[in-house]
Amino acid sequence: MDPSTPTRQQPAESNEPRGSSSSDDATLPVHQVAYHRTKEDASSFEVEFGPNDPQNPFNWSRRRRWYITFVAGLLAVNASFGSSVPSGIVPQMMAQFGFGREVGTLTIALFVAGYCVGPLLWGPLSEQYGRKYPTLLTFVAYTGFSIGCALSPNTASILVFRFLSGTFAASGLVISGALMSDIWDANTRGKAFSLFTVAPFAGPTLAPMVSGFIAVSGTSWRWAYWVVTIFAGTCVPLVFFTIPETYSPVLLARKAKKLRDNSGDDRYWAPLEKESTKIGAEVQRILGTPFALMVKEPMLIALTMYMSFIYGVIYLLFEAYPIVFTTGHHMNAGITGLMFLPILVSSNLAVIGYLLIWNPRYERLARQHAPNPVPPEYRLEQAIWAAPLFAVSFFWFGWTSYPSVSFWAPMLAGGLLGFSIVWLFLALFNYIIDAYLAQSASALAANTVVRSLFGAGFPLFAAQMFEHLSPRWASTLLGCIALVMTPIPLVLFRFGPTLRARSQYARKRPDSIAKTPAGVQVA
Repeated sequence: MDPSTPTRQQPAESNEPRGSSSSDDATLPVHQVAYHRTKEDASSFEVEFGPNDPQNPFNWSRRRRWYITFVAGLLAVNASFGSSVPSGIVPQMMAQFGFGREVGTLTIALFVAGYCVGPLLWGPLSEQYGRKYPTLLTFVAYTGFSIGCALSPNTASILVFRFLSGTFAASGLVISGALMSDIWDANTRGKAFSLFTVAPFAGPTLAPMVSGFIAVSGTSWRWAYWVVTIFAGTCVPLVFFTIPETYSPVLLARKAKKLRDNSGDDRYWAPLEKESTKIGAEVQRILGTPFALMVKEPMLIALTMYMSFIYGVIYLLFEAYPIVFTTGHHMNAGITGLMFLPILVSSNLAVIGYLLIWNPRYERLARQHAPNPVPPEYRLEQAIWAAPLFAVSFFWFGWTSYPSVSFWAPMLAGGLLGFSIVWLFLALFNYIIDAYLAQSASALAANTVVRSLFGAGFPLFAAQMFEHLSPRWASTLLGCIALVMTPIPLVLFRFGPTLRARSQYARKRPDSIAKTPAGVQVA
């Protein structure tokens, strides 16, 4: 029996599907059909990918996978671009609708609040129906709600459409990240993910430039939302025509169905087809586990608070920059938008630094620890260096924000901020994934919801804080909070193995004791 060529239903005396060379079998992927018997039912055959199966996303060409990575990054940029696009046009909306600045800030905050809801919906949906069609449906809806923003006749409608836009745009962040895991194995995922990490930071920094120049161009503020509509709408045919399904359980289910249809043998099946999902169990999985982790896991609580503060600061800048550069240096909205450029440039430099310094180091550690995995704590090394830089950037920005000081000084402080944020996020995300393994999806879901709450909340008090305290002391306050949180990566690097050993959810396999990175004093 050649297990790589099962075809039609065989006579009753045979329990194994036998190979066949009939012309009908030409429609099957018979060159590589793998299966195995199950303990529950020895007469059925669970379909698997063979080692060289071209239907397995891991076996696709590197060119194809890098193209999919590019589109996934574009979806993430698209989703995050929409979040901050109102920052340059808030005064024009205030003039037309007659609302105050706090309501204008809600156009950003409510979009980011949608990120709290979206991940809880689109992640599980993509695990049941695949990545492609949930992405298509959500981006069609995102495009439609962006049209609603552009045509809104009053304050209530634009706020509702902004929240719905954020909820559906969140799929571009959630599913795109999952899509990356579908096509890159653990040995090659690091480089792809490091490039992908720039996307969520590129969108929010690009949008103020676009909306700022729309505001000073004399055209309607509605064009900012039309740009979002065009951007989102362009992604729909791009995904539909050029991106294949990448989720292996869905691909195996399709493969099993094709085998049954073409061979007449009903014994082929895929795991996804036999999963019986009860509503109560699904609600528990989606909502219960992430929040149980957030309550019971000190490591996750500390990391989530730190990452949420960082994420909130990103959206706080959309209120702080106009105070420093528009009010203080008398720049128009378009030029103020350009002040975000160092954040974007330094984010890309941070990825290059990761690829040149930390990724090769991690590959060496993987070889040294083989066949065991590298202890998760080694992921924190770059965060140990980036955390002080993150705190310093606030003091730099704040105490060079005097109108008498060249605008270049606070502008370039954004470069240090962007660089440190990307290094921190790369390290802390990877640590959560490595430390929680099978529970990493739930851990990241909880992390995402809390981060989004901070991202939605920080802009609401940013303007008042920077005006009442002045940019100097407001930035000093943020810098002091960042300084208090600076030891978190170092503490977890030192005590992470002990905390994981006591954890109910984290990886419990004994690891090598992490050594202090060169130049870092633990004691």
